[in-house]
Amino acid sequence: MKHRIVVLGAGYAGAYAAGNLARRLSPADTEITVVNAEPDFVERLRMHQLAAGRRIEAPKLADVFAGTGIRLRLARVTAVDPERQVVAVADADGGGELGYDTLLYTLGSHVADRGVPGVAEHAFDVAGRPSALRLRERLDSLGEGGKVLVVGDGLTGIETVTEIAEARPGLSVALVAPGELGARLSAGARSHLRRACDRMGITVLEHTSVEAVEAKRVLCADGTVLASDATVWTAGFTVNPIAAASGLEVTENGQIVVDRTMRSVSHANVYAAGDSAYAIGDNGRPLPMSCASAGYTSRQAIDAIVGRLTGRKIPHTKLTYPGNHISLGRRDGILQMVDDEAQAKPKYVGGRKAARIKAGIVKISLWATSHPTFGLPKRKRRLAVAPEVSARKAVA
Repeated sequence: MKHRIVVLGAGYAGAYAAGNLARRLSPADTEITVVNAEPDFVERLRMHQLAAGRRIEAPKLADVFAGTGIRLRLARVTAVDPERQVVAVADADGGGELGYDTLLYTLGSHVADRGVPGVAEHAFDVAGRPSALRLRERLDSLGEGGKVLVVGDGLTGIETVTEIAEARPGLSVALVAPGELGARLSAGARSHLRRACDRMGITVLEHTSVEAVEAKRVLCADGTVLASDATVWTAGFTVNPIAAASGLEVTENGQIVVDRTMRSVSHANVYAAGDSAYAIGDNGRPLPMSCASAGYTSRQAIDAIVGRLTGRKIPHTKLTYPGNHISLGRRDGILQMVDDEAQAKPKYVGGRKAARIKAGIVKISLWATSHPTFGLPKRKRRLAVAPEVSARKAVA
């Protein structure tokens, strides 16, 4: 029997890893299955643009994996049982279980409501294509002067509020920041960001904490009530609780604890990459949830899986976080590099040059994911040992 590799999730980390594994491992020894709830690849880096009104194509995963031999299972993952080595899924036909010999967990992250009442019921987000399209529909329905309130001034919040303000100048757009606007940026970059917000007419409410979200307003901790026709929640992300419920060793926030090779520290045949993994970078700090981290961790997971299955030495991929690339609408941006302590360096790049760099990064990320086997060695490696069929347990 063939060695069964199952990849959960087909975002930036999962889609790239699956295609690379298919190119590097012989189909005579292995079969690779990707489980994803949606048929399309989602450019999460551009969901704020989709919400604001831009046309964003969604490549079909069937086309992405065409010719690779990968099996695509369109289903929602409902549970993982690492002791039985099975994954439970649900789909239109009722679902079932998939057995695996090696599991790569890349289910990513979703919006964290932070326990704030009303977020789930009344707020919009840009974490996925359906939710971004839902926000877009709401923005389309607003008349001149409609009020849009973006909560959270992280990278997603900044990109979302500036994109909406630029694309829809007839709306009244505001940003709620828990502290100083762009606190993690250098002084120069913060000033650049503030000028951009002023130019686009964005109202910035600093040092403001949201306590509740209602259908047409937001309640703040200091008693302030903010009118809002569309509240966009960008105040952080959290991971799917499936890993924590499975018995895998996870952090307090549910990320899978992995070693330097992205292998679970509690279950040797489980790997994690992307936002789902709690990976320590080369600077001794946990890698942040980001597209860049997804690239580094997925490449390390690929090398580890291929190396262990084929009996080869496992190289160490660099695990760094060089900085933040922030779009401020279509024609402006900020490129902020950070040091080994994850602190912003004094210098930054702003304006059209930074916007072009960010657009290039987005384009390269999509191309690399849509062409996961390009440029890799054509030789497919055979497994070093035959799969341990006797150790498998029957899956109904």
